[in-house]
Amino acid sequence: MKVTKKNSVVVVDDHSLFARSLANLINSFSNFEVLFQAKNGVEMQEKLQAHDVLPEIILLDINMPVMDGFETAEWLAQNHPEIKVLALSMEDEEQTILKMLRKGVNGYLLKDIHPELLNKALVELQEKGYYHSEKVAETLLHSLNPTEDEKNLEFKENELTFIKLACSEMTYKEIADVMDLSPKTIDGYRQDLFRRLNIKNRVGLVIFALKNNLTQL
Repeated sequence: MKVTKKNSVVVVDDHSLFARSLANLINSFSNFEVLFQAKNGVEMQEKLQAHDVLPEIILLDINMPVMDGFETAEWLAQNHPEIKVLALSMEDEEQTILKMLRKGVNGYLLKDIHPELLNKALVELQEKGYYHSEKVAETLLHSLNPTEDEKNLEFKENELTFIKLACSEMTYKEIADVMDLSPKTIDGYRQDLFRRLNIKNRVGLVIFALKNNLTQL
């Protein structure tokens, strides 16, 4: 009988009861399992060092002692950009959501999320690299106007096509197929745009595209 490999998840939250309940819920999903739990960013770092295998996804609370979600997200973006980070919080303030997205997280969920939607978010995060809830989409639409520096940026036709497709639900491989380019070339576009626009992930690219009217949700 073939055993399906489960995607590993880490829960970082200082509320022990909530964290345990969340871990039990995730372990009940057929395709995910919790690697460990941590109470803050410092404890998470220690446990990451102690484990031989890195998690694929980290569910990250914002308001925590010692090292909060903003600091932890920034540390993860700098040290482990390959790990997908999903912020999970009680806060739905637009500035908080935007700040977390700009710190490099790949999605943002409220803690009262329905279990089925959480599973959907984890699956989309794993498959597409990001997850946009309705709240995040609404926040992106209400985000600040483009800066003068952003307005003066120029893009080649292929870059504009890539940006628009990256704002869809396509994977990078699917984008390569549509543009009739190799995955390596698409990865080159991605890395160059991230560097030029000073962004850390696909969510940041979506924010940029929306602010500059390059795409619509």
